[in-house]
Amino acid sequence: MSSKQASFLESVHKNFDKAASLTDLPQGLLSQIKACNSIYEMNFPVKIGKKYEVIKAFRVQHSQHRLPTKGGIRFSSYVNKDEVQALAALMTFKCAIVDVPFGGAKGGVAISPRKYNAEALEKITRRYTMELIRKNFIGPSSDVPAPDYGTGAREMAWILDTYTTFKGGSEIDAVGCVTGKPVNQNGIRGRTEATGRGVFYGLRELLLDEKMMQSVGLETGMAGKRIVIQGLGNVGSYAGLICQNEGDAKIIAVSEIEGTIYNPDGIDVDKLIKYRNRKKSFLGFPGTKTLKNREDWVGIECDVLIPAALESQIRKDNAKKVKAKIIAEAANGPVTADAEAILLKKGVIIIPDMYINAGGVTVSYFEWLKNLSHMRFGRMDKRFNQNAYGNLVDLIERNTGKRVTNRDRSIIVRGADEVDLVRSGLEETMITSLGQIMDIYKRRKTVKDLRTAAFISAIDKVASDYMTLGVFP
Repeated sequence: MSSKQASFLESVHKNFDKAASLTDLPQGLLSQIKACNSIYEMNFPVKIGKKYEVIKAFRVQHSQHRLPTKGGIRFSSYVNKDEVQALAALMTFKCAIVDVPFGGAKGGVAISPRKYNAEALEKITRRYTMELIRKNFIGPSSDVPAPDYGTGAREMAWILDTYTTFKGGSEIDAVGCVTGKPVNQNGIRGRTEATGRGVFYGLRELLLDEKMMQSVGLETGMAGKRIVIQGLGNVGSYAGLICQNEGDAKIIAVSEIEGTIYNPDGIDVDKLIKYRNRKKSFLGFPGTKTLKNREDWVGIECDVLIPAALESQIRKDNAKKVKAKIIAEAANGPVTADAEAILLKKGVIIIPDMYINAGGVTVSYFEWLKNLSHMRFGRMDKRFNQNAYGNLVDLIERNTGKRVTNRDRSIIVRGADEVDLVRSGLEETMITSLGQIMDIYKRRKTVKDLRTAAFISAIDKVASDYMTLGVFP
């Protein structure tokens, strides 16, 4: 038997094939859903200082069954064509699972952002955007990028400015060409935290399922659950903060590039993030122990393990070390197909990436809708609702003869701001989507894990689109 580890793309294809074999869809249709439709591989020169560097980059559109296609752009020295194809495929299935009407896409620039200053990164980002414009691989109705590993709101602002410079005068919806923008540049409140908050909502809902918790010997609910987080970037930090502050969970270990720290009594994530921002490292954070081997995060005994960094972190060679009862894949593809087979035999529940980290694309969808409507959410109805609730409280006071305190009144009559509506929409999306996955998992006896159930849910929805389009009668 070969000891070779399955690649990220191979893992995605294995998982797809496993789910596809449990459907009754025609092979031709399944082949189309699996296939990657468009790959743009580019090399372009950028002047960095006094020298020119040739930058390799990609944009992949996996499926155009719905338009625009949607997917983040990552800056990483590990970027390659197979990785971007795998991420684009996951985006197709992710959008389908949470009923976001986009096709899947992904972009990657093969650089380490740590090696460049802001000026150089801006040059690279703008040059990459020009390449996308040239080949029509960006636009509010064709392909809408977003942040991913190594990028953020700053890079999205550069992309927006470059796009509008070339297209803005002739395209009224030009600001919808990219999402994850700064709020003051047509972004949306709640986007930065969206993926981490989605992890919280999805994990919380699963933890409320009594039968699932019985299968791993846990009580229902998030309160008191011991959580280990690998990766304290945007996703991991917000997932940890919200699970701690709103779910009353206990974060007992955190792993990052500088090492892994552990405290069985819990780590205050708010204080940890402030400490790391100040010290540029969280090693030495008061009350924590630094593990000798950074990679030992995988074997810490806990209730929930949240890998929130890069793909293929839990592999065939370390899967047996896992002592977590639940793995919530906040990163894309952190568990290889080979490792998953080992973990499922151990009885570990794996909440698949294409569901649990779909908060980012869900709120990106809300941002895109905001851009197309040219209006902030809540602007039309916030004051109307506030006045209506106020009148209701006044009526209750008159009829009961009792007064509501100013504090209670302010809570009751408050109209929803944009961030309230975004969070509400995200919560509804995560709850509804998990319900669809759990229905397949519990109803079909041949489905043995949540990833397969999620793939079946996605495949059925994408297949329905193709059949409705008449491509496959």
